[in-house]
Amino acid sequence: MRALDPLRIEPSRIVALGGGHGLAASLLALRHLTPDLTAVVTVADDGGSSGRLRHEMGILPPGDLRMALAALCDDTPQGRAWHDLLQHRFATDGPLDGHALGNLMLAGAWAERGDVVEGLTRLALLMGVRGRVLPMAEEPLVIEADVHREGYPDRVVRGQSRVAVTTGRVAQVRLLPEEPRMCGATLEAIRAADWVVLGPGSWYTSVLPHLQVAPLREAIHTASHLALTLNLQQQEGETDGFTAADHVRVLAEVDPDLRPDVVLADPAWVDDVSDLEDVTRSLGARLLLRQVRADDGTARHDPLRLAAAYRDAFTATWGDVTDR
Repeated sequence: MRALDPLRIEPSRIVALGGGHGLAASLLALRHLTPDLTAVVTVADDGGSSGRLRHEMGILPPGDLRMALAALCDDTPQGRAWHDLLQHRFATDGPLDGHALGNLMLAGAWAERGDVVEGLTRLALLMGVRGRVLPMAEEPLVIEADVHREGYPDRVVRGQSRVAVTTGRVAQVRLLPEEPRMCGATLEAIRAADWVVLGPGSWYTSVLPHLQVAPLREAIHTASHLALTLNLQQQEGETDGFTAADHVRVLAEVDPDLRPDVVLADPAWVDDVSDLEDVTRSLGARLLLRQVRADDGTARHDPLRLAAAYRDAFTATWGDVTDR
């Protein structure tokens, strides 16, 4: 971490919204910019280990929260050891098969503390996590999607795990309950942030949900600055056939008052720069094109490239709408 101090920025209160691998990617980058980093995590997962614990114990699905904690573990031998323990997944012939150790640790911390935020805080302190992890809401959410497939009747798909792998195009998603119990610490962190970062991630199941809960959406509107980070490619099922510009349009349709300061995209995936410029400009934002993809051939963000792009986005003197 010390070798990366030149990337640090001031002011530096940053809140990242999302879930799963997308949120982990932004956290791995943003941790180089500030020690005052908060992750706000979706709580709609209903598959795998998270789904089992959610249904068996009536708790928030812990998986995305676990991944955020792991991404914020310190880059030291002790921090890397905690990261590996959190991510360890059991492979047995018994009831622990498929469970991630970090999910069980969170379930235990919540049971022992009797409070989700206190349990997360206690584990973060124990592991020396650099930053804070908070849930999007204090109760589990259900994602319900209207799915269109050419030649077939439209259908409703219920559950994040099913929506994420659906065959067809997701036309609209809803959250149940529509007015969930909110986490006060989450709303306070967003309102106090110098920058809020939305995306990357599964667009309909990890990114868009943050704009569908009124108190959370209003907090985002009052934040000082907002950066929207686009994905590196389409996601099978959720965003088949989408262009980069389509991703921005979907969010604007759900939240017409959304006003990001900057939209960050990797030029390798932007087929129509003019279209993306137009939709970005229509929101009053600047388009920042930067190479942020890793060189290993996967659709994965490189943490240092993404950190440098965020630094440019947060510290630039905004002139022309597009910066390449």
